[in-house]
Amino acid sequence: MSDLSAARDAIAAAVQTHAPGAEVTGIKPLVGGACQDNVRVDLLIDGEPSRLVVRSDAASGIPGTIDRAREFNIMQAAAAAGVQTPGVRWLTEGLLRPGAWAYFMDWSDGVAIGRKVLKTPELAEARAGLAAELAVQAARIHAITPESPIGQSITALEAPQDGDAIAHGIRLTRQMIDQLDAPTPATELIFRWMVENPPPTRDVVLSHGDFRIGNFMVTPNGLANVLDWEFARWSSPYDDLAWVSVRDWRFNRIHKPIGGFSARAPFYAAYEEAGERAVNLQDVHWWEINGNLRWGLGCAFQAQRYAAGQKDLELIAIGRRAAEMEYEALRLIETGVAGLGA
Repeated sequence: MSDLSAARDAIAAAVQTHAPGAEVTGIKPLVGGACQDNVRVDLLIDGEPSRLVVRSDAASGIPGTIDRAREFNIMQAAAAAGVQTPGVRWLTEGLLRPGAWAYFMDWSDGVAIGRKVLKTPELAEARAGLAAELAVQAARIHAITPESPIGQSITALEAPQDGDAIAHGIRLTRQMIDQLDAPTPATELIFRWMVENPPPTRDVVLSHGDFRIGNFMVTPNGLANVLDWEFARWSSPYDDLAWVSVRDWRFNRIHKPIGGFSARAPFYAAYEEAGERAVNLQDVHWWEINGNLRWGLGCAFQAQRYAAGQKDLELIAIGRRAAEMEYEALRLIETGVAGLGA
């Protein structure tokens, strides 16, 4: 992030442009996001305290991320579809860094850090209902298609011309592999299996792209908001339905395949009821293999960012997990659908 004093001046100027008379009383960088820069902004508006978040492009990213201008467009569309996600406003260029897009986002109370969501005693009741709440949100996201009225308002994403989510997913994964400095033999083996064993469902819908614990704001009353749309894309509904079960997003609670907090059946049943779409485990299996591979690549890219000069210890800590993701993808290939567990 650029100098904080310069950022404060730019934020104060933007606030004055959009909310004349408002006063910025404090700004504070927020930790926990490994891809974008987030800053808490405390305000006085007509004498009343208020709080927003500035979300800005980071200095570098990993393949597949979109900029804040496109994320802004997608979040507006998701909110219009009834998805619980923070309101966004005041899209601005050069707010925290020259040439970087940023926007102001409504503050959301709660806990988002994955391990805290799964361990905090005060969230025990919320965890009990979280599978059903998330299934409803996933169904609302997946109701947005390139042809739907809300989908047509999404100008930030280009739908696959062939209308085939599997072919599109394979292309995107290949592009990620090709941007890696040194792909591993395991990566190439997993990718070849994906190409040779496509699942049946090829429908294209809006995918959150990072639908997992860590990107959900949770309070004792339940789900507050779905956060972090930086990987949003047109894809299969199973992209999200499988991603929530990727090994890393269970936070060592392997026996709870939905995010480390739930069995699969309650989540899938609630999704089927909310979206009127039957869940096919063959599709889940393929996309979970894809998800573990893709996050393994993402881990490798985080280490690559560190090696390129972005000296953030979180990046190198994430990078070491790439082999674990490869292992899980290979395990699922060996075991087949039965390896998904309950």
